[in-house]
Amino acid sequence: MLNRQSSQTQGWRRLFLKYALLTNILLLVPGLVTAGWLWQNPLPQGDGLSSVCFLDNNTGYAAAGGYGKIFKTTNGGTSWEILSTGTTHSFYSVHFPVDANTGYVVGSSGSIMKTTDGGVTWVSQSSGTISWLTSVHFPVNAQTGYAVGGSGVILRTTNGGVSWVSLTSGTTNSLNSVQFPVDAQTGYVVGTYAILKTTDGGVSWTRPSSDTMYFLKSVQFPVDANTGFAVEGMGSRYTILKTTNGGVTWINQTSGTNGYLYSVHFPVDALTGYAVGGGWVGGGRYGSTIMKTTNGGTTWVSQSSISTVDLLSVHFPVDDQTGYAVGYGGTTLKTFNGGVTWVRLTSGTNYDLNSVHFPVDDQTGYAVGGYNTILKTTDGGATWDSLFSGLTTEKLLCINFPVDAQTGYIVGYIWDPVLKTTNGGITWIQQTTDTINQTLFSIQFPLDAQTGYAVGDIGTILKTTNGGTRWVIQPSPTTRNILRSVHFPVDATTGYAVGDSGRILKTTNGGGNWISLSSGKTTWLQSVNFPVDSQTGYIVGDSTFSTPPYDLGIVMKTTNGGTSWISQSLGIGRLYSVHFPVDAQTGYAVGQSGGILKTTNGGANWVSQTSITRNALMSVYFPVNVNTGYAVGRYGTILKTTDGGVWVEEEKSEVRNQGLVVGLKAAPNPFTGKTVISYQLAAPGPVRLKIYNISGQMVRVLVDEPRKAGAYQAVWDGRDEKGKRVPAGVYLMNLEASGSRTIKQTVLVR
Repeated sequence: MLNRQSSQTQGWRRLFLKYALLTNILLLVPGLVTAGWLWQNPLPQGDGLSSVCFLDNNTGYAAAGGYGKIFKTTNGGTSWEILSTGTTHSFYSVHFPVDANTGYVVGSSGSIMKTTDGGVTWVSQSSGTISWLTSVHFPVNAQTGYAVGGSGVILRTTNGGVSWVSLTSGTTNSLNSVQFPVDAQTGYVVGTYAILKTTDGGVSWTRPSSDTMYFLKSVQFPVDANTGFAVEGMGSRYTILKTTNGGVTWINQTSGTNGYLYSVHFPVDALTGYAVGGGWVGGGRYGSTIMKTTNGGTTWVSQSSISTVDLLSVHFPVDDQTGYAVGYGGTTLKTFNGGVTWVRLTSGTNYDLNSVHFPVDDQTGYAVGGYNTILKTTDGGATWDSLFSGLTTEKLLCINFPVDAQTGYIVGYIWDPVLKTTNGGITWIQQTTDTINQTLFSIQFPLDAQTGYAVGDIGTILKTTNGGTRWVIQPSPTTRNILRSVHFPVDATTGYAVGDSGRILKTTNGGGNWISLSSGKTTWLQSVNFPVDSQTGYIVGDSTFSTPPYDLGIVMKTTNGGTSWISQSLGIGRLYSVHFPVDAQTGYAVGQSGGILKTTNGGANWVSQTSITRNALMSVYFPVNVNTGYAVGRYGTILKTTDGGVWVEEEKSEVRNQGLVVGLKAAPNPFTGKTVISYQLAAPGPVRLKIYNISGQMVRVLVDEPRKAGAYQAVWDGRDEKGKRVPAGVYLMNLEASGSRTIKQTVLVR
């Protein structure tokens, strides 16, 4: 039974799914580009959005806490364009002071970037610090501004960011939010155990005596420098503070929530305001928190939210009716009626996904995760439909379809911890096991849908020989360690299970008895895979808990059936899943912070691939070959590759962009009638701007003449050289200038 969404969300989803389907096509144009890993869910992406800033009800920007992504909308959030910054920094705050052209973002490692053309190009500015920067604010113009961050850092610029000067804050605590309400002289900063005020443009800062007990995340003074609000994002007080005397004293208000608050905003006066965050919302469920006051904070009322993740920023651009909130998992919400109802602009689930499996080909597959999430695709991930299991809030951890796409099994945090379907997921039946309320982490049916194994809490090992009609407890050498993964390589006789405290188990008689193998580790082992036989296998997990760097990923390999293991500590966080699709040479591992590793020589060395997310990836699977695969993880992340995860940009081309061409961009993109292609030349010379289809055929010549240095535009109306309308699809804008080439995609939707 499929869940239904609102018609508005469905319409938005259809637009983005059409765009995603087109842009996920593997580009095979010689000398151009192949795609690496691409987003499939949620759309447009699923990294956390840390900050949102709208200039009006249509044009706005959102900063993503991962891989240098900034998003822009010009239609009130109906569609979002990903802006390229040329960096992999995480951004935590975005601010456009006076118009939609000049803006700033700040983030990790002291990064500050500026745009003067509405986000087409971003220029890195020197901050003089390596501390993360969490907030940026320009009070009255785009010249004088402030940024704050870790270790008590406060920076100031008076020349539009050409130079930033470090100010003395008097604290080494993290500072999270800065605002100068009416001018560049009087301002406030809040953070961990800190409320700071300056009246001389940051030359000196004072602290009230009541600022030592709060983890404050956001501060705002709506109309003047006297009345302001601050909210707390940690601790247990769920605090909203208010001052009416310029910060001399702060009064704790009744927030009306037991969740954390990360952002506060009063759009037009000091009476009507909003605060957003996250926390437990009842029924054992975690969700977003949205609070509203209409009386200056005397009372705060909880508003209905459709999000299940923390909201990190809220902004109402012109009045107290139309507003936006963003948060983890790429969540973007909008209200048209002062928060009475909120509409989700992003599409796809935001629940964590823990396991992915494609039974027979790379088209039909399943993913499972938190809050009873079961997703299914029949078109290679272009669309994912939500299936109904009949459960409520359970966390699903592993899915396995043994021989076809009809009969499959799921395990997880369930009272009867095994689910089975025989009709491709339309209905699911809970199976009875010999365990009582034990969590199962992994399930596998090696050869058919009859004989299978599942492992989990306190060393639990279960076996069925009748398709799950009955699951029988197997003797286990441990009753203390969680077993997190089970794998039988070639038959139902010889298998392995791994888990906590470096535990590795092996059976050679179909689970009749299991023996412990020596791993030499005491940390969590997360996943085991023997690609072709029971001799050569791989395990991934953690290398250490006791000494930094903590949770460093490890890969272990055996070539003698587990008698001995060789381990490698890798420069990446904890690894959760490993998969070798066709042999013991080429394999993939995924883990924390969006980490993706690949080996092509049997694990002798592992190469970190270009990931497009900082969300943890929990499961990786390549159904039929080493090229087409899927990875799933936190906040509903689904990634797909059709080229083995390798980004190849102009590898076979003799010309490359040497910085002579910047800002090649089409807007709108996707487009239906015509699109305006903008670009800027750093030097004079011959210019050729051509449109190609994905087969490498030239479609249209838009420019072929010498041009001076400067900014230019060209219009493409979706027609070829003969004036004939071309079909919908992905097209390549190929700009050659002064021996340099730049290539970007644009999508025509009919």
